[in-house]
Amino acid sequence: MENTHHRFSELFAQLGLPNDPQGITQFLTRNAPLAGDVRLPDAPFWSPAQATFLREALLQDSDWAELADQLSEALRGPESQT
Repeated sequence: MENTHHRFSELFAQLGLPNDPQGITQFLTRNAPLAGDVRLPDAPFWSPAQATFLREALLQDSDWAELADQLSEALRGPESQT
């Protein structure tokens, strides 16, 4: 089985979002902070397809799960890591 390593920008592309550095920064700025009690796929800013993709990635521990976790942390901000 081959391990595929994706880049953060590729997750954004997979979600149909702008995946250049400026687009990623704008997305994070616009949608952060995400409350600690809200699971990433349940955030209100996802389309149904995006939420399904994230939910399945995390449940199946797919190639995208690690990046989904990173996205969750990025949306929660530095205070979530204390």
